[in-house]
Amino acid sequence: MSAARALLIFVASAFLAPTVPAAETVDQIVARHVAARGGRPALAAVRTLRMAGHAVAGPGRRAIVRREIARPDRIRTEFEFQGTLGVYVWNGKSGWQVSPLDGQLDVQPLSPEAAALSAEQADFEGPLVDWKAKGNSVELVGRAALPGGPADELKVTLKSGVVRHIWLDAKTSLVVKTASTRKVQGHEMTFEVTYGDYQETSGVRFPRSIEIQTRGRPEILRIAVESVEVNPALDLARFEAPRG
Repeated sequence: MSAARALLIFVASAFLAPTVPAAETVDQIVARHVAARGGRPALAAVRTLRMAGHAVAGPGRRAIVRREIARPDRIRTEFEFQGTLGVYVWNGKSGWQVSPLDGQLDVQPLSPEAAALSAEQADFEGPLVDWKAKGNSVELVGRAALPGGPADELKVTLKSGVVRHIWLDAKTSLVVKTASTRKVQGHEMTFEVTYGDYQETSGVRFPRSIEIQTRGRPEILRIAVESVEVNPALDLARFEAPRG
């Protein structure tokens, strides 16, 4: 092949090659994510939150799910299944539960693992918003190919030491998947959560479709969020353990 022909092929291939976006920094990626959620002012304006929907784990296994969140660090989650009501609460300092499906009809303290998870879930903004102020660290792993399209994978180490991987959709900058490994009854398990169907309420986008799966297991818990209320009046006594 002549030098001229080789040069021609090289130039032609350069024009035909797909454009590769310039590498972004973690701060740029997170900034796009915060903007996609609705922006920092809109997120900061949310002081209380109430969500409701249903969860399906398989045929005949459908539960009503309700969640209430109040700043700072308060969360109450209820599962209503076949006439029984499970309650799991974290008030920022301690947690308690009533879990009939586990044979617990009286108020019991949350396990350390459940308390840590509840404390994380109370931060409805997620660990990326104001991540430096929260004491988290964020690393860019790279671009990943997910079934829904390319996504930026971030490795987030929470202040508590828990490591969570978060995938942000390359087009929308919204969270489409998370994964974290935790100890459950002494066994390490990796939980993968997929998010979708984002809808806006009071200027903030919330996922309405959530799927939770344990890596290596076929079972999937599907949650459909049917209502989201921003800044409802919440009785803070609901986050305290009943007396007597």
